[in-house]
Formats: sequence, C-alpha cells, structure tokens
Amino acid sequence: MDILQDLEQRGLINQVTDKEGLQKHLAKHQVTLYCGFDPTADSLHIGHLVPITMLKRFQKAGHRPIALVGGGTGMIGDPSGRSTERSLNTAEVVQGYADKIKQQISRLLDFDKGENPVVARNNHDWLAQMTIIDFLRDTGKHFSINYMLAKESVSARIEQGISFTEFSYMLLQSLDFLKLYEQENCTLQIGGSDQWGNITAGMELIRRSRENLDEDIDVFGLTVPLITKADGTKFGKTSGGAIWLDPEKTTPYEFYQFWINTDDRDVIKFIRFFTFLSEEEIEELAASLKNEPEKRLAQKRLAEEMTAFVHGREALEQAQKISQALFSGDLKQLTVEEIKQGFKDVPTYHAEKETSLVDLLVAAKISSSKRQAREDITNGAIYINGERQQDVQYVLSEQDRIEDEVTIIRRGKKKYYVIHFN
Repeated sequence: MDILQDLEQRGLINQVTDKEGLQKHLAKHQVTLYCGFDPTADSLHIGHLVPITMLKRFQKAGHRPIALVGGGTGMIGDPSGRSTERSLNTAEVVQGYADKIKQQISRLLDFDKGENPVVARNNHDWLAQMTIIDFLRDTGKHFSINYMLAKESVSARIEQGISFTEFSYMLLQSLDFLKLYEQENCTLQIGGSDQWGNITAGMELIRRSRENLDEDIDVFGLTVPLITKADGTKFGKTSGGAIWLDPEKTTPYEFYQFWINTDDRDVIKFIRFFTFLSEEEIEELAASLKNEPEKRLAQKRLAEEMTAFVHGREALEQAQKISQALFSGDLKQLTVEEIKQGFKDVPTYHAEKETSLVDLLVAAKISSSKRQAREDITNGAIYINGERQQDVQYVLSEQDRIEDEVTIIRRGKKKYYVIHFN
C-alpha cells in the first residue's frame, strides 16, 4: 500500500490537488514536503498531532519532511478559521514560543534519521530580511485582490472586518512555499483543512514567479480533515481548557486520561488518525469495542500509543500507575511527584505535623465543623491515603505522610484533598 492509499484508508485526506499526479510524483521521487507551525503559544496542543504524525507517516514512507516554525508569520497572525483579529505578540515573545515549539517537534519527529531526517526551518530567516518594496514587487504583484477575496480565509472575515496585516498573511505563507521550493526542492505542502486557500496560493506563486525559467513545476497541496467529536464538541478541548503537549501545562497523567475517556463512537476513528497501528490491529480493536465494550481495550490502546509517543514510555508507565492507584484506592504506592500529577486540581491545605484528624478536617474545610467531622469519621466517610479511618481520636503521624510530605484525604467516594505538611 502506498502512502496516499494508507492516508485515504485512515480518513486523513480532506482535499488534494491532482491526486493522480501526486501519486505518481511520490512513486517516482523521494519527495520533500512541509507543514507549518505558527508560534501562537509556548506549546503545541493535541490539535497539532495530526499534521505532526502526517510528517512522520511520509518520513516512514521514505520521503523528506520539513517542519517549518513560523517565527515570521507568527508575528502577523493567520486569519484562517477565526472570526476575530489575533492579538500581536512582541518579537521576543514570538521568538521564545518558536524555540519551545521547535524543541517539542524535535522530540516527536526523527531529526537524525539516516537518509531522510526531518528538517527544521524557521520562516523568520527569509521574511525578516525582506523589505516592503521587495515583498510588494516580487510577491504582491502575482496576486489580484479578487483572487485573494475569493479565498475562504479572507472572505469569511469580510463582514466582521480584516486588517491589512492579516489580509497579507496568505502572501507570506505563499512565499514560504516558494522559498522552500527554491532552497529545498520542496514540492508538497500539507496542513489542516483551513489552510487550503493558503496552500493553493503558494502553488500559484511558485508557478507564476518561475514561469519564464523553462522548468517543469510539479507542486502539490494536501489537507487533513477537521477533527470533530461525535457529541459535537471541539476535539482537544475539555472543561479545563486545551490539552497541551508540554508536560508542565498538561501532565502525562492528564494527557493519558484524556485519551482513556474517548467516546466509544470516536475511538476507532482517533486510532486511525493518530496512531501507526496496522489495519489488522485496528480491526481487532473495533471488534473488541463491539463485542466487549466494557473492557475499553481500544481506549487503553489509544491512550498507551499517544502517551508513549508524546511523553515516552516512562511517563506512560507512571500515568498507568497513577490510574491504577486511584482505581484500587491504594494511594500509598504513589510518589509525591505522581500525587502532584494525579491530584493537580484538587483542593490543598498546609498543616502542622502531628495534628488530630478532627482538627485537620475542620481546618482544611473538609468537614464544616468538629461535630460534622466526628460524624464523618464515625460513619466511615473519611479515608487516609485510601484506607478508611473511623477513630475520632486519631492523630496523623509520620506513617500517614507519603515521602514525609503529603497525605491524601478522601471524603465520601470522590472528594479528594491533598494535605501538605510544614
């Protein structure tokens, strides 16, 4: 199966220019392709994983991917898929974001792989050197206003209004494709479905700017579909916000839990989109989902693959350990670091060592009063590190402190509190 057939089987092709021509091009050549990542934040999020894995799929098929960090375009702001103008960041902020994103991409893709390593480029290298006169004469002259207004990224914003800054974004991205075509012999650009207009504009610039050079120009564009969830909510968003690839912003445990909680209606689609599992294994997981949905084998496999890919095997094992401890209630097996991951968003309280359980429950606002605290303890509603405690005279001691630092109190079935000791 060739790369396009595999992508089609996985449902990863939304639009492609000259599919038959691209198929022949990929069969005859080691093709250089690129995808751009604008530094709009200090981390990528899981919405970026489809284009990242797309680059990896092409690399595994023997082609040469370029990960283009938009240090230049990130100073301008892409209007695609937005109804309002982006806030402009300073050059220092954009440069900091660009450096972090490059580091993230380098961990996810093979930059040192044999004959076709992933190449990292930054469009700030050529955009920052260009004068406004060069830009207007060499790039702007190839595009009519009518052509640009017909593109969805622009036309969708006409009513609300679009600044000249964001209006010019399409030309800057077109220039990226031209520069990579000239410098790297890059003949394929990939991106999200909202990038179709920018991609085809880049192809147009290459053809128009080089039409007098007597060369065969074979350039192509391909987009992946917009990912939607079966319940209609936006993929990658939770009540807590975006799911980031930076472990400091979204812990590996939270990342693992996001995938574990995938809806049955979405899980096989997501496995095809995001993982490199074979069609045979995917079909086995689909059969398991149909016949034994309670086992959630597909969700577990998806969570394992994605957590290992983004954070590594060690982080995956740690996330699984936290999940198992929470499920079993045996919290003493966790380290303080693992507790920080698993209980990141639960209430915390700093207490003195050797404090009575009743006093602690009141001080930490776990129980509303000493009387309520005694009732909670007597009724078996209070757990210390997963173990029920019904002695109203109980005093917490060193044996209750994990790594002599924290204790986890649970009230009822689901209300957790992390107690730090001074």
